[in-house]
Amino acid sequence: MVRQGTNAVAAGILVGLSLMTPVLAGDRAAISLLGFSEDGRYFAFEEFGVQDGSGFPFSSIQVIDLVTDKWVAGAPFKARIDDETARLANARAEAAAQANGPMADAGISVPAEFIALNGDGEPMDGKSLPYGGVGYGFDQPRDVRVVTLETLPLPAPKGCPEQPGTSYAGFALQQSGVELHRDASIPASRACPMDYRIYGIVAPFGGEPSVAIVSVYSLGFEGPDRRFIAVPTAH
Repeated sequence: MVRQGTNAVAAGILVGLSLMTPVLAGDRAAISLLGFSEDGRYFAFEEFGVQDGSGFPFSSIQVIDLVTDKWVAGAPFKARIDDETARLANARAEAAAQANGPMADAGISVPAEFIALNGDGEPMDGKSLPYGGVGYGFDQPRDVRVVTLETLPLPAPKGCPEQPGTSYAGFALQQSGVELHRDASIPASRACPMDYRIYGIVAPFGGEPSVAIVSVYSLGFEGPDRRFIAVPTAH
């Protein structure tokens, strides 16, 4: 499970926020699937958005070796423009310029697609997601599985505020009873995560499912900030 970075925690951060609060002001990164290598070993995606508080546009491109479950050398490829008037497209272009060579070296050329999705506007908790091999026309999905997520209360990472009303968590992910990942501790690269949600299941176009995308909600300047983690599902 690749552990990616999130915004650094700023001084004066608001604490005691719950993910059930009706209106949240944290930044919610979007995701763009960049593809797989032909042999299915490498997967790339981009997360991008505008930081809460600063208003700075950012982009981070992850290129992952799904066999070793690690980033390729140099990843993630990040860009942030420290100007609240800057265009998001410019930050994305900067990150892409950094990632283009390593993505080519990894052979990223096969389009990726979400075959199952817990959309942000769907009224569900995002802790489970059934999916299967893609059906065609009126065919039903094949080999249906269910991915489930459990949050695990764990000690706060170094630098995270320990105050009443604020707690931090890792997660465990299972697929039809088979454990895919379980945190023993919270990596510092996630900043100060409070909750997780299964975002979707990704497959190479025309291929078999191979990656679960998990939303990570970390303590931010104005509310929880959402970033993403990719977890291989084929073991």
